[in-house]
Amino acid sequence: MNESLLEWLRLREFVDTGARSIALTRAIADALPKGEELRFLDLATGRGSNVRFLAERLRGSQDWLVVDSSQVLLSALQEDMATWGAARGCAVRARPGRCSLQGADTAIQVETQQMDLGTLNQHEIFAGRHLVTGSALLDLVSESWLLTVAACCREVNATVLFTITYNGKFSCFPDESEDGMVRDLMNQHQKTDKGLGGLAAGPDAVSCAEWCFEQAGYSVRREASDWVLTPADADLQRTLIKGWAGAATEMAPGRASLIFDWCGRRLAHVDTGRSHLTVGHDDLAGWPQHG
Repeated sequence: MNESLLEWLRLREFVDTGARSIALTRAIADALPKGEELRFLDLATGRGSNVRFLAERLRGSQDWLVVDSSQVLLSALQEDMATWGAARGCAVRARPGRCSLQGADTAIQVETQQMDLGTLNQHEIFAGRHLVTGSALLDLVSESWLLTVAACCREVNATVLFTITYNGKFSCFPDESEDGMVRDLMNQHQKTDKGLGGLAAGPDAVSCAEWCFEQAGYSVRREASDWVLTPADADLQRTLIKGWAGAATEMAPGRASLIFDWCGRRLAHVDTGRSHLTVGHDDLAGWPQHG
């Protein structure tokens, strides 16, 4: 599982980077304190793609705490951060659990911490953080989890940015008659328990998070961050289609043969260089209201 997840995260990083809302990223950057070390928390960090994207755009002195349940992913993150920093001319120092990058106009400290995010009972990870962020996360968590995170963020008056959250929409070209059926079944699967506080919010996650943070005293903005996949993204498309088929089959095993045939036709479109997929995502940013 870890190897397949590592590969999945590697495949999607480039597409995630191109899909994210630059307007929200700039708005977050403008709201952060100036002239002091910035302290960030990245939840369910995976291989650290969110850290790399933001570190390059926020500049200045940055202290990151990145948490994930998988030590395999955290180890891969340290390797990827070192490679990323060296490619940008940074002096890199790495030791278990910590990586330091020193460049001409930025200094980045990244501390990794393995923890079970399902219970989220270590609230001290939020202490002193200027920004709490996560990517490709919210559709996997429950409403109660979101309420807890919103309350923890508000307690320390942290700005928040959650990106690339699946919103239940995808379209395929060329189309197949079963596309809608598979999408509906996959969306049902997204609402099952993913081990993050109960039944996942799934396609309703951004609206649910928007409400949770507003209840906690935040002003929020959301922007589209759809994936637009072309034949050049063939490996990612294949992985995505197989994942959709697997999720749909779990929800409707009686339709396994129909889903298997659909999957074969969709993969054939990829193999012949004709497949285009659009997968709906949203980014959400929030700022604590004062007064």
